[in-house]
Amino acid sequence: MAAEIRSFIDHHFRHFNAATLRDAAQGYGRFLQSDGRMMLTLAGAMSTAELGLSLAEMIRAGKVHAITCTGANLEEDLFNLVAHEHYVRLPGYRYLSKQQELELLQKGLNRVTDTCIPEDHAIRKIQHLIENHWTEADRNSAPRLPHEFCYELIRSGRLNEHFEIAPENSWLVAACERSLPLFVPGWEDSTLGSIFSSLCMRGKLSPAAMRSGIDYLLELAAWYRRASAEHPMGFFQIGGGIAGDFAICVVPMIRQDLGENVPLWNYYCQISDSTTSFGSYSGAVPNEKITWGKIATECPQFIIESDATIVAPLLFAYVLGW
Repeated sequence: MAAEIRSFIDHHFRHFNAATLRDAAQGYGRFLQSDGRMMLTLAGAMSTAELGLSLAEMIRAGKVHAITCTGANLEEDLFNLVAHEHYVRLPGYRYLSKQQELELLQKGLNRVTDTCIPEDHAIRKIQHLIENHWTEADRNSAPRLPHEFCYELIRSGRLNEHFEIAPENSWLVAACERSLPLFVPGWEDSTLGSIFSSLCMRGKLSPAAMRSGIDYLLELAAWYRRASAEHPMGFFQIGGGIAGDFAICVVPMIRQDLGENVPLWNYYCQISDSTTSFGSYSGAVPNEKITWGKIATECPQFIIESDATIVAPLLFAYVLGW
């Protein structure tokens, strides 16, 4: 592939959101050339959208240096890895009746827009495999962070016989291979978080087996302090919500609450379909973040108001030189 996608974008993407995508991709490349370190945040259903097809290569190529994601994105990459052939796509999802939605529930098909995640083949399979790791950690009083259990499961090889996609197309496998720093705030608001909580309520596990969001914030602060001491720091946000806000707020926490003068984020890009509205975080313009001590005034800022499942793979392809 001789930079065909990059050439296409350079020639055709000249105005409006298209031009912003090109500018952001070029800015991303310049940022990496300055030896920058990029934090990528994942909200929405990016894993079920199979963003791993391009994101995994970004990770392997060293163009993403840390990821903050929702608990759903963490687990749904694993679900797709072991149950892809059992997913059901519904192109006509907009026209489903309530009765048809109920029938999907009864079949164990949990719908995410046009894609149904199979309860037994995906969720319960991963539960069965990861529950052993939770139990062992509880028994040995050796608590871990949610993503550490996922890394441990991948490294154990117990998933291998269940693969239904090529593992190189899993962003979580790529992250595990590189021991990429991962931060998963609000993990309890996920399917596996609910399952873990139910096991605690039954007395089968102790909540102490799972480290929490405060632990993640401490880990994130330690990572930022180390990395920013030697490198410019960039922020690439897909969607909004807790994944974006948790990660970007580490800077004012260190500067204002700890009193340490760490550098501000110095590249910022957000892909979002949210528009600016009263009180909206996801739709807020980047300049608002200056008032919170998150990004520098000279920070390159880009907002691409579009569908991340279209925009992110194109932008990644540009950065990768495809």
